[in-house]
Amino acid sequence: MPLHEGRTYVVTGADGGIGASVAGTLEDHGARVIRCGQGPEIDVRADLADDPGRDQLVQEVGRRAPGGIDGLVLVTGPVTASERTVHEDYFGSLAVLAGLRVVLRRKRSPRVVLVTSASSLTAGDGDVISACLRGDEELAGAAAEVAVASGRGGELSRSAAIALNRWVRQSATAEEWAGTGVVVNVVAPGLVETDTARDVMLADQDQLNVLRTALPQPLGLPGPIRAVADAISWMVSEQNSFMAGQIVFVDGGADAALRSDRPYVDGAHYSPMAMARMMFWSLRAKARPLLRAGGPRGRTGS
Repeated sequence: MPLHEGRTYVVTGADGGIGASVAGTLEDHGARVIRCGQGPEIDVRADLADDPGRDQLVQEVGRRAPGGIDGLVLVTGPVTASERTVHEDYFGSLAVLAGLRVVLRRKRSPRVVLVTSASSLTAGDGDVISACLRGDEELAGAAAEVAVASGRGGELSRSAAIALNRWVRQSATAEEWAGTGVVVNVVAPGLVETDTARDVMLADQDQLNVLRTALPQPLGLPGPIRAVADAISWMVSEQNSFMAGQIVFVDGGADAALRSDRPYVDGAHYSPMAMARMMFWSLRAKARPLLRAGGPRGRTGS
């Protein structure tokens, strides 16, 4: 049986690049795909930079899939130096995710993948990221305008990606998501061969040299777009039943090349309350055999 036979998916950003490749891959594996975007060959045309567009997408998906959807792939837009990026990529993606939570929960094995970027490995605009994580869209937009005015507009796409990554790490295991069976993860692609990459990032040799240093990809730069689509295809499938809140870098090795083992140097840190609970239950477990031995049969036999 094809991997996605009988399943229905929504893919945003499906009018080009990674989104179009993901939609095609899902369909090749038997899925029904509701393509969302702003281009000509899509099913739902909506602008996620503002509330009317976000509401329109949610309402139209509900109309097209009244029985629910099995998965949602939220693909962020192309790299731009505009404050619109923050409204569309971060707040638009999360608004659609929240709006479609009800239709996701109508299905037995709902899956969500947010597609960000390996550029999130580098630093972003702290004010933008902080405002995003507080859910303050007005403040985030104002901080983005400041960044653009000061010539730092190029940081906005990766700032939105960083904020989405952190939101997933903070939220995916919450009761409203993992607690209700909605599996949420991130795929962060490296630089892959899309029209935007060819036209904007790869056309100039000096710019390409900068990219090779900033985002080293030992497996090749640019990478194959199909590799990213295949990874997303599995992560949004029913087979992905035991992974939540993960940021998977499909990046030709850039994450390992840049960060080596630093994210894993320190183990988990527990709060004093968590340590006290673990000690209590550990002592209970150790004491149980002693309590059983000291019961009525133990005393009689002594």
